[in-house]
Amino acid sequence: MQDNYFIERKIKVNKKINELLCELPHFISEFIVGIENKTTELTRNNYLLDLRIFFDYLQRTKFSNKKLKEITLQDIDSLTSTDIEMFLNYTNAFKYYGKYLTNGERGKARKLSAIRAFFRYFFNKDKLTKNITTKISMPKLHDKNIIRLEIDEVSNLLNTTESPTQFTQMQKSFHEHTRLRDVAILTTLLGTGLRVSECVGLNFTDIDFNINAFKIVRKGGNQVILYFPDEVEIALKNYINERNLKVETSVETIDALFLSMQKKRITVRAVEILVKKYAQIVAPLKKITPHKLRSTFGTNLYNETEDIYVVAEILGHKNINTTKKYYAASSEKIKRDAINKVKLR
Repeated sequence: MQDNYFIERKIKVNKKINELLCELPHFISEFIVGIENKTTELTRNNYLLDLRIFFDYLQRTKFSNKKLKEITLQDIDSLTSTDIEMFLNYTNAFKYYGKYLTNGERGKARKLSAIRAFFRYFFNKDKLTKNITTKISMPKLHDKNIIRLEIDEVSNLLNTTESPTQFTQMQKSFHEHTRLRDVAILTTLLGTGLRVSECVGLNFTDIDFNINAFKIVRKGGNQVILYFPDEVEIALKNYINERNLKVETSVETIDALFLSMQKKRITVRAVEILVKKYAQIVAPLKKITPHKLRSTFGTNLYNETEDIYVVAEILGHKNINTTKKYYAASSEKIKRDAINKVKLR
């Protein structure tokens, strides 16, 4: 089945959703069903994770005479905006299921988004008399510095992946089994700006070398055709030739393009680990992840095209404001170059 990765992921996420619903009051199920047409499984799962923390807090602080599942919509309707603000303050640092967790501005914003969606849904259904979340401001989100690789670091990363001189003899021996695969993965991420899930979800049959393109499943489930440059073509062909020699055709492995050492589809976590492994060698002061490679591609693409809409289209951004951060990153280079042109003597 061509899209088996995304189908399997959908099944796993829906299983998690059902498990979370079993822990929460029954009316949460109505909320999740009600927003199904406007949200993805991952969004609904994340909402439930945050609502689980919210209801755990309410049960221990406001409704301690009840079990968590016994909390009613009437109880929720008795809350004030101050109660929500106290919860957000509580999430600065708290203990949950035996673990100490913390939240910054972005973590609080995500939790407030889930609570807002919950209150808005039941207020619109006339099952809450008021929507107290409209009185609460979203935490101010400060812009984060965009971490990306410079041009020479990109070259060094690929060269290091091909021939890591810093590895021990044992590491080099292991590396020979994954070298072409790792080079192909990093070249694909850096040469196309794919999300890590899109890269992991690639199937062997998704690639058309006649036009240097592959079919990918974007965030949200849409299928698109994405073109790739010659360097990606070379890396993919080198890997595929080796892959075909090593892998026996089977139902389990025939579709997945990038495979693990166990001849199964490589996982997102495995890609994150291999990116970190090589990136630490060439850029030890930067925390490089697959998403940072995507940022690197977006910045380089804007520098070459100076067209923010082209960058948005290729990266699959629905909101152009998301893409503007790449322009901001390019602006830093412009400012740095410009200031060096100012001569005092």
